Amino acid sequence: MRNHKTILSIAAWCLYDWASSSFAIIVTTFVFATYFTTKVASDHIIGTYQWANAIALAGAVIALISPVLGAIADHAGHHKRWLFFFSWICIASTALLWFSYPNPNSVYFTLTFVILGTIGSEVALVFYNTFLTYLAPKNYIGRISGWGWGCGYLGGIFALLITLMIFIKNNVFSLDTSTAAQIRICGPFVALWYALFSLPLFFLVPGISSTSRPLMQAVRAGCLELLSILRKIPQEKNVFLYLLAHMVYADGLNTLFAFGGIYAAGTYGLSFEEVLIFGITMNITAGIGAILFAWVDDYFSSKNTVIISLICLIIFGLPILFLHDKYIFWSVALLLCVFVGPVQSASRSLMVHLIAKKEISTEWFGLFSLSGRISAFMGPWLLGLATMLFDSQRVGMATIIVFFILGMLLLLPVRVFDKDQATVLV
Repeated sequence: MRNHKTILSIAAWCLYDWASSSFAIIVTTFVFATYFTTKVASDHIIGTYQWANAIALAGAVIALISPVLGAIADHAGHHKRWLFFFSWICIASTALLWFSYPNPNSVYFTLTFVILGTIGSEVALVFYNTFLTYLAPKNYIGRISGWGWGCGYLGGIFALLITLMIFIKNNVFSLDTSTAAQIRICGPFVALWYALFSLPLFFLVPGISSTSRPLMQAVRAGCLELLSILRKIPQEKNVFLYLLAHMVYADGLNTLFAFGGIYAAGTYGLSFEEVLIFGITMNITAGIGAILFAWVDDYFSSKNTVIISLICLIIFGLPILFLHDKYIFWSVALLLCVFVGPVQSASRSLMVHLIAKKEISTEWFGLFSLSGRISAFMGPWLLGLATMLFDSQRVGMATIIVFFILGMLLLLPVRVFDKDQATVLV
């Protein structure tokens, strides 16, 4: 970690998380999710259902293409080019949300570019995560992964603060509030934020050395390699169990992110400004959790970090389904979010440990992304369906707890071996 270039590369890699997290936090979780259900859709119940279907569709597409593109990249090379391409799909789509006007005529326009932006953002992470295996020294994998997530949460905090103080609360540029311009401007703002802060990665992080084949050869070789890995997965017991567990609890996390702001506004009556403040405080605690648990990850294992965090998410998630006072809800949600970051960062570092002996990593991270998205339609779909059937957002949110419980139970049998020894770490 003393090498100057290595430190700069790691810092640039972490800064990409700072950049990209603005989309997830402002578009899919707090600002545009709330704006869509309260201003664009005909009412918040139908809006929740429509938003759920859009996120589910994006998740299905991500699940289908992530492992295939990861396999192709391992044979065609140019990982940074792939990362750049999908980052800019997200950036361009987000900029176009400026044209999402507050009336039902904008429903399909808004959802189209939210879907495209989500696909671009999530597929870009397949290539982004691969760099961790090349940048992080063995004893720092958990810490660097945690620093990346923590940097992302901090970036989200600053992006939300700017959104709140400049655009929504004070409307510094005197934007037309009758057309919700002070909210719609958040789309171009996120696009600029993402584009600007992602640049250091493309200039400072070394490219990944790999064989470079013509595209069509790479497509064929990549698909054949992916099929070979898929056939071997049942024999790779630990990896298979982990991917299955990750598939389940990641579905719960993805659904929580997509509907946290919607739930706060619809069930607890938080105003738009309060939702943004809620988002800022949530990200502060999640960032603190990701950074602090980064050391826990390296010293007590990634698996134990994930399990402990999931248990705490269940413990603090249950009261949120029954509370009525919005300030008590807010306090409990703060405690819950301390454990959101560690689940994400430790899941990534656990995958690195499990594939430590594998020669190809982008394909495995493609499968990691697949496991986080293959059933991604289930969480939003079940939440939306339960919300519609019971006319209650509380019942819909209860489905998330089930995903956390099942995911934790599936993770328990996973064994992690030290790659240099024959001993079981957990």
